[in-house]
Amino acid sequence: MDPAYGEKYRELYRNHWWWRARTELIIEELRRWQPAEGSKAILDIGCGDALFFDRLSEFGEVEGVEPCAELIDPANPQRARIHVGAFDDSFQPARKYSIILMLDVLEHLDNPVEALHRVSELLDANGKFVATVPAFMALWTNHDVLNHHRTRYTQTTLREVVRQTDLRILEERYFYHWTCPVKLAVAAIERALHSKPQPTRIPAPWINELLYRVSRMEQRMLTPLSIPFGSSLLMIATK
Repeated sequence: MDPAYGEKYRELYRNHWWWRARTELIIEELRRWQPAEGSKAILDIGCGDALFFDRLSEFGEVEGVEPCAELIDPANPQRARIHVGAFDDSFQPARKYSIILMLDVLEHLDNPVEALHRVSELLDANGKFVATVPAFMALWTNHDVLNHHRTRYTQTTLREVVRQTDLRILEERYFYHWTCPVKLAVAAIERALHSKPQPTRIPAPWINELLYRVSRMEQRMLTPLSIPFGSSLLMIATK
């Protein structure tokens, strides 16, 4: 992640319409897939400064992995539950997890297959793996450059990665459908003007709230229909 972007990430996560709507979608999915006996241990890979821990604690005891130490506040009371380092064999927890999350993480990795092998090893027998990724290379913008993305996925390309592991996809759906034409327009303008990447900003409060409500309405009404496009892709998998 670009350092300037990383400095603003906490504010964006808490307040920006995109992160807020994604958070609510993930919480709804976790409630829908939660086993009758409840969840036990949860692992949030790429957790940053434990920004999602409070909401995830509804489902069990939360731990995280974050490779970028600069994103973590040493004074964070959750600090002890964050493993700072790569998500590889150096991470040796004493237990397995009933929920593992990678929210917009896979697109940063040079070897996503290796990472998903490690997910499979750490997932318990009935556990669920939840991932989101940016979708469609046609929607590539300076935002991807700023975030050091390696790629944007489709259902087909994500399936190809998962097939090389011990994971089995239970469900996959695109979301943020309405942003596709917007991002196509932004990409065209950026190419025409040769503009440089700039950190994301939170819109004016009324615009921010409107876009949040539009996104949430879409998630409730359109995303369950498995529309074959969207600027993000959600996947639920198990062993």
